[in-house]
Amino acid sequence: MTRIPTLDVDWLRAFVSVSDTRSFTAAGEGLAATQSTISVRIRKLEERLGQRLLERNPRLVELTAQGERFLDDARRVLRMHDEAAARAIGLPQRRAFEIGVSDHAAGSLLPGVLASLRDELPGTQFLVTVGFSRQLLAAFEAGRFDAVIGSHQEAGADGEVLLHDQLVWTCAGDFEWRGDGAALPLVSLAPPCTIRDVAASALGAAGIGWHSVFIGTGVAAVQAGISAGLGVACLDTRNVPAGCRVIGGEAGLPELPKTQVVMRMRDGTAGGARVRGAVAAAFRQACGAGLA
Repeated sequence: MTRIPTLDVDWLRAFVSVSDTRSFTAAGEGLAATQSTISVRIRKLEERLGQRLLERNPRLVELTAQGERFLDDARRVLRMHDEAAARAIGLPQRRAFEIGVSDHAAGSLLPGVLASLRDELPGTQFLVTVGFSRQLLAAFEAGRFDAVIGSHQEAGADGEVLLHDQLVWTCAGDFEWRGDGAALPLVSLAPPCTIRDVAASALGAAGIGWHSVFIGTGVAAVQAGISAGLGVACLDTRNVPAGCRVIGGEAGLPELPKTQVVMRMRDGTAGGARVRGAVAAAFRQACGAGLA
């Protein structure tokens, strides 16, 4: 009979924190631990489970397929643990305000958005999940999350518009694609992904062939792929990494559509109006007035 492994809460907390921040250093700062301590905790968790949960390299940290599947379970265990511990010592219970945020919607702006929310609503406990728009919206429709933030294509026209942006083709500063019949080397997120679909549709309509050279599980991975000069990506202007350039008609690439980031909030959510205003302000502040 297979023995079910016992998992240490500190290991789970380290894993969730690294998954959210994509940084061992940031996770350590948030948990008042050193980077090496976080690394040890995650290694012990992986050894206990017999599965690799994170892929690490000098440029980024990414969840493996096993890590993606385990993350929700880890969050649920931590939530139940913290609620039980609080009840046991008589602390007042505060329900967390749950927000699902599309990785494309937040991208590298997520730390600034979360910091603004912390400053604007210091008494509010948040539970933030970052993922793909389609999965987050499906979870919202099924009753999870108090609010979801994602692309207007997925979240629908009835959401509140947080910002306007423009999709562009972007690549490393020294990357060249001649466009003389050669297939475009595409850097993208794994399907299903609305932005990937938009890029493929635009290229198909323009009669431009393409092939995948890098498929990432998050915007940070796509940014790393183009920064390394592997190919061209379709990103919102706010997600174009430093050192990369925007290309378009001069390279023979088709025009891309404008985009919107929208928020849908469940009717009757406690404190919803106050949170709605703070979230909208945080996004606009992080993205800059030019995108509002």
